[in-house]
Amino acid sequence: MREEVTDARRVVVKVGSSSLTTAAGGIDEQRVDALVDVLGRHAARGREVVLVSSGAIAAGLAPLKLRRRPRDLATQQAAASVGQGMLIGRYAAGFARHGLTVGQVLLTVDDVTRRAHYRNAYRTLRRLLDLGALPIVNENDTVATDEIRFGDNDRLAALVAALVHADLLVLLSDVDALYTGDPSDPASRRVDTVRDDADLAGIAVGAAGRAGVGTGGMVTKVEAARIATGFGIPVVLTAAPLAGQALDGDEIGTLFHPAGSRPAARLFWLAHATSPRGRLHLDPGAVAAVVARRKSLLPAGITAVDGSFSAGDPVDLVDAGSGAPIARGLVNYDAVEIPTLLGRSTTELAAALGPGYEREVVHRDDLVLL
Repeated sequence: MREEVTDARRVVVKVGSSSLTTAAGGIDEQRVDALVDVLGRHAARGREVVLVSSGAIAAGLAPLKLRRRPRDLATQQAAASVGQGMLIGRYAAGFARHGLTVGQVLLTVDDVTRRAHYRNAYRTLRRLLDLGALPIVNENDTVATDEIRFGDNDRLAALVAALVHADLLVLLSDVDALYTGDPSDPASRRVDTVRDDADLAGIAVGAAGRAGVGTGGMVTKVEAARIATGFGIPVVLTAAPLAGQALDGDEIGTLFHPAGSRPAARLFWLAHATSPRGRLHLDPGAVAAVVARRKSLLPAGITAVDGSFSAGDPVDLVDAGSGAPIARGLVNYDAVEIPTLLGRSTTELAAALGPGYEREVVHRDDLVLL
């Protein structure tokens, strides 16, 4: 038995579209009910379970008479609008059989990177668990833009696991484990455990699954495992029909061992969930202050600014000498404001422009080293 699994009290489980829906679109009720029965059983044992579920867009295909996953954003959002209600309705009915209430939580990147939004997302999830409800998380595909085109729920699940300080992440797929190559190739070998990146050397991982309704593949699952284990959370990767055995601690699938201690959860999100909207170029003194002394970034240390962003957006802090990003943070000014601040002290700016300018460009509490 795997003690990392059996000792876990708070578990995040992610299931992909191909494990919930038919290839033609629409919900596969038997698959959904089988997963619900497994999770309901573990919740009844006293485990806190958070489910990260894909499938909204795929579930909306058949009702809208769409023959395949659409490529344009508007149709994806329309399918998600139809499918999300059907999916959560099916989950609500299924978990009700186990005496469980579900709570739907739809997230975007902003919900967990901006400080106030992050606290709100955490409080919502925490309160649902305290009240004995089972949170069901998905990206807010109906209004999302970049999230649909570039995001995936494997990464979302890893970040949610960090957000709720989970003890275990289980990634369910249509493949029973990580293999050294294509699982259908007899020469491919199953990988039972991964302790560090050295164990992944030479492993070829594929793209989206055969069903064609999802966006991820083994590559996104391996990256999600890296994210979660970097937060100190063990990860089990296996097939959806084996979810019960995996949660019971049986040695099936692939176990990714945790690495290191847990960083601050919100800054972990900032490093792994966001895409920079711009770049701030730092002189050597500012680089040393940010990296070595963990100080806030002040206007005096900035030599140039790139990009179009607003206050509160994520930006990369770049070493002006090497051009390499050294940190990512949430900026306190709009891009158009910063050129007038370059090289000037906060005292000078306050005297010239008013007390509102006596503040950091990026506060150290909103900054993570890369």
